[in-house]
Amino acid sequence: MSNRRFEMYEVRQVVVLMRGGQSDRQIAKSGLMGRKKAGEIRAVALKSGWLDKTQSVPDEAVLAEVLEVKSCRATEVSSVYPYRDEVTAWLQEGIQGTTIHAALVRKHHFTGSYSSVRRFLQELKKDNVQATVILDFAHGEAAQVDFGKGPVITDTKTGEVFPTWFFVMTLAWSRHQYAELVTNQDTFTWLGCHRRAFEWFGGVPSKIIIDNPKCAITRACYYDPEVQRSYSGLTEGYGFLLSPCPPRDPKKKGIVESGVKYVKRSFIPLRDFRSLADGNGQLLEWVMGTAGNRIHGTTRERPLTRFIEIEKALLKPLPDIPPELAVWCKAKLHGNCHLQAGKCYYSAPYPLVHRELWVRSTEKLVEIFYEHKLVAVHPKLHRPGARSTMDEHLPPEAIAYKMRDPQWCLRQGEEIGSQCLIVIKRLFQDRVLDNLRAAQGIVSMAKKYGAVRLEAACLRALTFDSPKYRTVKTILEKGLDQQEAEPLVQALGGAYTGAGRFYRNGRVPIH
Repeated sequence: MSNRRFEMYEVRQVVVLMRGGQSDRQIAKSGLMGRKKAGEIRAVALKSGWLDKTQSVPDEAVLAEVLEVKSCRATEVSSVYPYRDEVTAWLQEGIQGTTIHAALVRKHHFTGSYSSVRRFLQELKKDNVQATVILDFAHGEAAQVDFGKGPVITDTKTGEVFPTWFFVMTLAWSRHQYAELVTNQDTFTWLGCHRRAFEWFGGVPSKIIIDNPKCAITRACYYDPEVQRSYSGLTEGYGFLLSPCPPRDPKKKGIVESGVKYVKRSFIPLRDFRSLADGNGQLLEWVMGTAGNRIHGTTRERPLTRFIEIEKALLKPLPDIPPELAVWCKAKLHGNCHLQAGKCYYSAPYPLVHRELWVRSTEKLVEIFYEHKLVAVHPKLHRPGARSTMDEHLPPEAIAYKMRDPQWCLRQGEEIGSQCLIVIKRLFQDRVLDNLRAAQGIVSMAKKYGAVRLEAACLRALTFDSPKYRTVKTILEKGLDQQEAEPLVQALGGAYTGAGRFYRNGRVPIH
């Protein structure tokens, strides 16, 4: 018992017994204090005149000031004390004790144990207590919003296994809440959860208190945070104010923080979920049953009762036409005349290549803006990697190549003449090369040389069994199409009969 720390009321009781004439042995037998400790108290009491019955018994403050009762550890100088300033700065940054101990060993060759560091940190925390203030809210004034880690669900129909999060919006006065399981925390999910929460409550609170998620705040700042354009549009549509918490200060929304913990500890454990829809069905049933009808630890009333009887009527009414959920983002138009939005690709006019454009995605459409002007509209795609392309957004040469497919070349060749059509067909029969560009090139020669000359050039190329772009071009450039092929064949002595490219049955005499 000698190492036990005595409270001042216990010391005062011992002094009263001493004033009544009891000895140290009698006090020890009563179990209040050991003989050795009682002797120390008696010596101080005699010296201070506390045993004089003509004087009043000193109060506990006087006893504490005179005796200076402290724990043995408090009188010792910690081995961490020489590094107090540095350790204090690390503690304020939120660095954990084991990391601090490792840093002291590494930087200062500290020889003390981790326990000494832990005790020193505990004393620092006692000396730097941070007090908080309870925030009171009026009826319908505010709601707090947060995400929490949800269960991993295995869909019994598809066998798909996927992680989930749960969205929680808690009304600050009644503590009634809305909760929903989701598969991601992107901006569109964030906006959709707000809409469903407002419809669940049947009204809108005047203010929404949030942390600083990327789906809502683009730049967190204590004094001047920047709100994401998509979320800003939602606040205007529903008419509520946004109140982001200061960075790294989640205590400002402690109501929903407690609500998230309550969902984690009370709803999720020991439940089976067959699908996401099944999980949300169970969650909303739990909100209206267990959560809504419990006696809340702070208000000492049922949240659902407080909401229905008082707060619901004081919420702002829902707008007649719900605002359209739209996600805004910036995207650069790539050299292929497409930009990426939501893992899908959409085309925009080619003069805007390498420029940053604003993209507005709704449930059905994707709209692209440049300098506040609408330059493209596409249907919303959902399959990752899908592409939506409008031909008018492509450069003319690309459109020309895309439109001039093999069928187009065959139709053009037929209009020019039968020999040109045969050449085009021979090109497309090649088993090695894709001769689309060659066929396009031959057809385009009609603009320069005319259909009659092109048809004659094709006939000459076929006569020499060389249906190639280069052959037809050379014939036209040298004017050979204006010569007849038959006299040339006769001049060769019948060496070439058209049966093959190199005919070996006959020989041409060499002169």
